[in-house]
Amino acid sequence: MNVSIIGTGYVGLVSGTCFAEMGNHVWCIDIDKTKIDNLNKDIIPIYEPGLEEMVKRNHKEGRLHFTNDYHTAIPESDICFIAVGTPPGEDGSADTQYVLEAARSIAKEMTGYTIVVDKSTVPVGTAEKVKCAINEVLKERSNTAGIEFDIVSNPEFLKEGVAVNDFMRPDRILIGTDSERAKHMMLSLYRQFTENEHLIITTDIKSAEITKYAANAMLATRISFMNEIAALCDKVGGDVKAVRQGIGSDKRIGMSFLYASCGYGGSCFPKDVKELVQAGKRCGLDMRIASAVEDVNEAQKHLISKRIFSKYGSNLQNLTFAVWGLSFKPQTDDMREAPSIAIITDLVKAGAHIKAYDPEAYPMTKKYLAHIPQENISYEKTMWDALKESDALILITEWKQFRSPDFAKIKELLKEPVIFDGRNQYDPMQMKELGIELHCIGRGCI
Repeated sequence: MNVSIIGTGYVGLVSGTCFAEMGNHVWCIDIDKTKIDNLNKDIIPIYEPGLEEMVKRNHKEGRLHFTNDYHTAIPESDICFIAVGTPPGEDGSADTQYVLEAARSIAKEMTGYTIVVDKSTVPVGTAEKVKCAINEVLKERSNTAGIEFDIVSNPEFLKEGVAVNDFMRPDRILIGTDSERAKHMMLSLYRQFTENEHLIITTDIKSAEITKYAANAMLATRISFMNEIAALCDKVGGDVKAVRQGIGSDKRIGMSFLYASCGYGGSCFPKDVKELVQAGKRCGLDMRIASAVEDVNEAQKHLISKRIFSKYGSNLQNLTFAVWGLSFKPQTDDMREAPSIAIITDLVKAGAHIKAYDPEAYPMTKKYLAHIPQENISYEKTMWDALKESDALILITEWKQFRSPDFAKIKELLKEPVIFDGRNQYDPMQMKELGIELHCIGRGCI
C-alpha cells in the first residue's frame, strides 16, 4: 500500500519506518528542510532503540522516502497519516493548528480517493475540523472531479524507548471511522502487524479520540496515586514497595505503573492530562480526578529538591550535586516535562552547582536547561566524572547502568556518601550496611 506520513517526530518517523518494514511504500513529509536533508543522509533526529538501523535499511531498499514536497507524495498515497505536534496552549488545551495545516496541505494535492488519518493525539471533535478544512480547500480548487476522502482517528499507543517494538507487536490497534470503505482499507494495512484480528478495535471517531486521552490519564493516575501512598508511608511508617506488592498482586489492579518516583514527564502524560481537564471545561464538566493527578505530579517533581533543602538548608552555595539521568525516562533522549528540569532549576536557584550525566539526552538537555547559567552546570562524559568532588548523588532517571553500580566507588568519589534516589532503585538495608545515607520515596529511608 502507498502511505504518506506528515511529521517526522517520534510518532511519524517510527510509524512510517515500521510501515515500510512491512513492505509498504512510504513517504515521510516534514516542513523542516534541515530534518529532511539529514534523514536523506541517514541522520536520525531522535534516539529510539532499533529505529536507526530500520530507517537506513528501508531507505536503502527504496521503500522509505523523505521529502518536504507534498506534491510528490500525496497524489501517490492511498492513506495519509497526520502525525504532527499538538502542544499544550497556555490553558493546557491541545493546539491543533499544525494538524489543520497538514490537512489543508494534503487537500491541495489529493487527486483521488484518500483516507486522511489523525495519528496525532487530538481533542475530541478534531476529525470534524479536519474534514471541514479539507472541504474548504477542495471548494477553492478547480480540478476536484472524482476526489473523495474519509477521515479516520487512529491514535498511537507507543512508549518511547520501546516504540519500534510497540508498533511491530501492538497489544491493540484502534481505528475510529464512520466509513466502511476506510475501515476495510485500514484493516488491510494493519493486518500485516497482527495475526489476531481481535487486537484491532474499530469504533466511531469520537470514541477513538477520547480513548487516547483516557488511556494516558488512567496511567498517569496510577503513578500519582502511588506517589500519594508513598507520602503516606513516609509519614506513618511503611514501605511503598511492599504496598505495591500487596495491591498489585490483585489481578483487578496489576503491577504496571504503580511505582513511586519523582514524577512523570514526557510528551504524552502531562499534556494529555491537561487537555482532558480542558475538554471537560469546554463541556461544562469539572474533571476532578484528572486535575488532582496533574497537581500531585507537579508537586512530586519538587520532592527531591525539598529533601535536599531539608538536609542542607535553603542556601546551597558552595555545594555540588551529581545528577544521574536527565531524560524523562530511560531509553530516550526526550526532555519534555522531565522531572530533572524542575529539580535542577530548584537547586541552582538556591546556589548549587550541578554535575550532570545522561547516556543520550545532552543535546536536548542543553535546550531545555538553557535558562541555567553555564557556570552552574557541567555535562560530564561519564557517570563517574559526575561524582568527583560532589557532595551528594541524585538519581533521577533509572537507566540500566545506574541500577547496580559500584557502591564502593560511589563512596570513594563523593565528598559524603549520600544518595537521593528519585526512582527507589536502591535497597535501604543494603545502603545502611554499606554506610551510605539514602533518601528515597515512601520507604522509610533516612
